[in-house]
Amino acid sequence: MEATEKVVLGKVWRRLMPLLFVLYVVNILDRSNLSFARLQMLDDLKLDEAVYAFGAGIFYLGYLAFEVPSNLILARTGARRWISRIMITWGLIACAMMAVRGPWGLYALRILLGFAEAGFFPGIILYLTYWFPARERAKAVAWFMAASPVTGIFGSPVSGAILQFMDGVGGLRGWHWLFLLEGAPAVVLGFVVLYYLTDRPHQAAWLEPAERDWLAARVGGEEMRRAQLHGLTLLRALADGRVWVLILLYFTVAVGSNASGFYLPKLTETRFPGYSTTELGFLVAVPHACAAVCMVLNGTHSDRTGERRWHVAVPAFVSALGWGLSAWVELPLASLFAFTLLQVGIMCMLPVFWALPTAFLSGVAAAGGIALINSLGNLGGFVGPNILGQFHKHTGSFQGGLLTIGLTMAVGGAVALAVRPDPGGARVKEGG
Repeated sequence: MEATEKVVLGKVWRRLMPLLFVLYVVNILDRSNLSFARLQMLDDLKLDEAVYAFGAGIFYLGYLAFEVPSNLILARTGARRWISRIMITWGLIACAMMAVRGPWGLYALRILLGFAEAGFFPGIILYLTYWFPARERAKAVAWFMAASPVTGIFGSPVSGAILQFMDGVGGLRGWHWLFLLEGAPAVVLGFVVLYYLTDRPHQAAWLEPAERDWLAARVGGEEMRRAQLHGLTLLRALADGRVWVLILLYFTVAVGSNASGFYLPKLTETRFPGYSTTELGFLVAVPHACAAVCMVLNGTHSDRTGERRWHVAVPAFVSALGWGLSAWVELPLASLFAFTLLQVGIMCMLPVFWALPTAFLSGVAAAGGIALINSLGNLGGFVGPNILGQFHKHTGSFQGGLLTIGLTMAVGGAVALAVRPDPGGARVKEGG
């Protein structure tokens, strides 16, 4: 049985994970490249810090509005067609960002980008439950989500280089080229998904019949046991107290991750004055590189030990320390160390966090519950950048905002320790 599991899951990893990884790289790039574009576009368009922060965060209002319906549609129609639709529409809107001429255009396109992207991330988290047994899930999510820091490693220098070296080409500014060149791959990949992705194990022609049967029985059996043990319908899942605790926890994660995502280039610029955008891109890549390694190690260790809460809480406290240090230290290398701590902590939380709701949600309850957690929790994505933007607007400094986000991450660590998602030893049963 162990030999069968190793062979089958090895095929699943090789078939699905590289593509899913690339999709998430493009997703993160199109969502956050505004953080580099701002280094030029704010001056070009005469936009202030508060307008930028609101434009960055308003993405999540559109995201919230369509998240749960989008994931329910995916559960009904299948991931292949729905993820393809999501990618093509968000890619077109991401390219259209080059046409922004003022604050209202920025707000409109960012909220439309949120509508278009809604359902992608929770849809992939749901999709992974169709293919990976419970005890493999945190590692699978960790490898998928490693695309986020990897995007920072490679995307930051690329974004900086586009701003610097494409500026003026064809009569366009660097930030125009940034949105066009980084938005187009999503459209292309949308058609790749339509051709390449497989919805469910029983449809996988690239597995042997016996392998399809084994995998379908394994993940189907786990889903049935979750349904029998927890008995949650969609409505009961949405009313379940554990779901709302996880929403609160994810809210704190989203505050930190989005404040970092939209402000790390600017914060780095303030500590390394005079550096070119290309050089800033390489500096921003350092925290992301450390986070990529640490998040995979944390997710793998969590799967190996079966422990979840401390694998979320400890990184939250590490991130809180990083945010606090970043508020007080001014020396360039010390600041870079603080930025690394805050980014490592945030990224280590995420893959293990998503193993929590999938331990007690199944079927349509999983589709709706995961989407609800992601959509409401991601309101922190609106709050985080605006904390920094508003503090800077009223005080001329980011210090108060950095401390506030550090406190938020510390609260997240405390909430993680209060989570009891899987009473009665369900993890042992599902883990096989």
